[in-house]
Amino acid sequence: MRVVIDSVSKTYIDRNGHRVDALAGVGLAVDAEEFVAVLGPSGCGKSTLLNIVAGLLAPTEGGVYFEGPLARGETPTAMVFQEFALFPWRTVQANVEFGLEEAGVERLERGRRARAYIELTGLGGFEAKYPHQLSGGMRQRVGIARALAVEPAVLLMDEPFSALDAQTRQLMQEELLSIWERTRKTIIYVTHNIHEAVYMADRVAVLSRRPGRLLAEIPVELKRPRTDAVLGDPVFLQTVERIWTLIKGQAQEALRES
Repeated sequence: MRVVIDSVSKTYIDRNGHRVDALAGVGLAVDAEEFVAVLGPSGCGKSTLLNIVAGLLAPTEGGVYFEGPLARGETPTAMVFQEFALFPWRTVQANVEFGLEEAGVERLERGRRARAYIELTGLGGFEAKYPHQLSGGMRQRVGIARALAVEPAVLLMDEPFSALDAQTRQLMQEELLSIWERTRKTIIYVTHNIHEAVYMADRVAVLSRRPGRLLAEIPVELKRPRTDAVLGDPVFLQTVERIWTLIKGQAQEALRES
């Protein structure tokens, strides 16, 4: 599934009645099976853009279009949030089944699909556990399995590993790349971490400070599959530096305005 973000702008009215321009004329196309990271300084509208793609927010101007047929039972998008957003009273199995329940999938079929994605995300054997019995990394795996279980054409991820410690975050990045290699979902991944974006993505879309505009699209010329060995690759380091050069002044301006 290809995603076309066509000149999207978003304006809010804050609680004091003031106009806040969050996004201004963002245009971006994400090809089928492509992994694209979106990053920019704090408050640049990254999450707003993702919510517009998900259909959770309406753009003030422009639109989002999905190109390509949906397979039977496939949904256009599913979201993995920064917070784990699990139901504490539900087991791993029941949490993963939630979206399928909402879609009216028959009980035996949703159990089968949930178990398949539980296995895919390395949670086999933990089906009967509750969120409080899991580590942070495992809870986020449940969130990923729940999103994948509804079989979206496009997987949207809003800083999904930012709440994890550095070691767990690195392991989860590797795990997600492994899942992506097997499923080949189109992924739009929001992050504020340049190293994470370059490590994971085929291409990095860089937004300006608010109102967010597309500054550049940077291709990541690193071979796949990727391991943490690429973190010392000259191409990796050059790409990180190129993006930091683009974004540094924007981040400084955003900090002064906050």
